[in-house]
Amino acid sequence: MPDGADKKPSRIQQRNRRRILDAALDVFSMHGYRGATLDQIAEAAGLSKPNILYYFDGKEEIHVTLLNQLMETWLEPLVTLDPDGDPLQEILSYVQRKLDMARDLPRESRLFAGEILQGAPRMAPHLQSGLQPLFEEKCAVIQSWMDQGFLTTVDPRHLIFSIWATTQHYADFAAQVQVLLRDDPNGHEGAAQYLEAMFTRLLRP
Repeated sequence: MPDGADKKPSRIQQRNRRRILDAALDVFSMHGYRGATLDQIAEAAGLSKPNILYYFDGKEEIHVTLLNQLMETWLEPLVTLDPDGDPLQEILSYVQRKLDMARDLPRESRLFAGEILQGAPRMAPHLQSGLQPLFEEKCAVIQSWMDQGFLTTVDPRHLIFSIWATTQHYADFAAQVQVLLRDDPNGHEGAAQYLEAMFTRLLRP
């Protein structure tokens, strides 16, 4: 085995990788995969293009690395939907967690949205192996709550879609939201109150 084959990256190397990935997240979330360039990523990271290529083979590897890192975080709120919890509160807590993610991780939300809008060419395996079985499992949980009369009967699949749409909107369309709510310093709290009231009215039997 060549010397250094298993050598751990130095702190400088780890720091530079984080700089590149953080800069790339800005660039991809702003320009999308097709519009982003290595030159833009290098400029945002404060590194040379050859330095970028020392750590990554190219734009696609950087993008795939970001997507891989994102998936666990993105699925976590759905994972924590507890079959043994209070049904309505579990749904409302899920809505709140997704809304908080839109506030705290807007770049990640736009990265995910951009990949899906392109047909998920790099994320399709994750959607099939990670999201699909989790989605089906949680839909079955929600359906069981409805069958027991704890929630009003609606299609669980479209319920989850509507939660995604109404929460991720605040990240994916942030520029529009900021213009339209420019005089409202409590926009996030207002959104939380509105969504809680809307889903409560929809689901309370």
